[in-house]
Amino acid sequence: MSGKKETYVYGSLKERFALEWKIYALAFGFILIADNIGQIKIPVGKGMFILFPIFYAIILGVLSGPQVLKIVDNRHVKAASKLVVGICPFIAKLGITAGANIDTILQSGPVLLLHGFGNLLGPLLALPVAILLGMKREAIGSCHSINREYHMALINNIYGPDSAEARGSLSIYIVGGMVGTIYFGLMASVVGMTGWFHPQALGLGSGVGAGIMMASSSASLCAIYPEWTDTISAMASVGETIAGITGMYITMFIAIPMTDKLYTILEPKLGRFALKNKEGRDIKEETV
Repeated sequence: MSGKKETYVYGSLKERFALEWKIYALAFGFILIADNIGQIKIPVGKGMFILFPIFYAIILGVLSGPQVLKIVDNRHVKAASKLVVGICPFIAKLGITAGANIDTILQSGPVLLLHGFGNLLGPLLALPVAILLGMKREAIGSCHSINREYHMALINNIYGPDSAEARGSLSIYIVGGMVGTIYFGLMASVVGMTGWFHPQALGLGSGVGAGIMMASSSASLCAIYPEWTDTISAMASVGETIAGITGMYITMFIAIPMTDKLYTILEPKLGRFALKNKEGRDIKEETV
């Protein structure tokens, strides 16, 4: 295969719309369907987990792809990869929120300010596993964080939207949207029922920088500790705000460089033990 990536350079706005109109139409349709379905709350023991509209939208997107219903083909998939810049308004909103809440951050104390550093454990645990599973530089994008919107924006800005790192980040964003809320809801229920942690600490831990995951885990905790509902909700909101603000800088200046450096150290050592594909070769980054 050629080492060059296939890119789309449009000669005019009309040419671009002729290719991408189906993407816009499908996205709008999926939004309407998912929003009309709304949240589905499923009790599990004393807790619960919640299915959010993003879950249905992602499922619909997968089903419309060239491997299933073939509503879109590979040309549309390639063109859609450029549209990730659509999350830029969200990043601008996050920056505005950071500025508006700077007093809250400064007054929150070391516990809340250090809250975001908990995400640094992820790369240390996940990166070696990803390398052993055969991932190459996709592992950097997939393991540096929980990969929500602003994490993807940072990866796209640093490595480029067509990079292996961006593909890894996007894959975890999709998987997280599909199963992350279920996992967080179940995990919160299991940890909450142990009685090992105070409800305030559990509420704070629910705010990881992803709103849908925070809502799922805090709802489970509120079902277990109904007398602490207001406190859990408040602590989860504070933790979410702090994680969303400080998390951007922790990811930018610590998590991504650390994960990249760890990859350069671990890949030569662990890569030889990586899973092989059907042809018996290490799973390599594909070029289109």
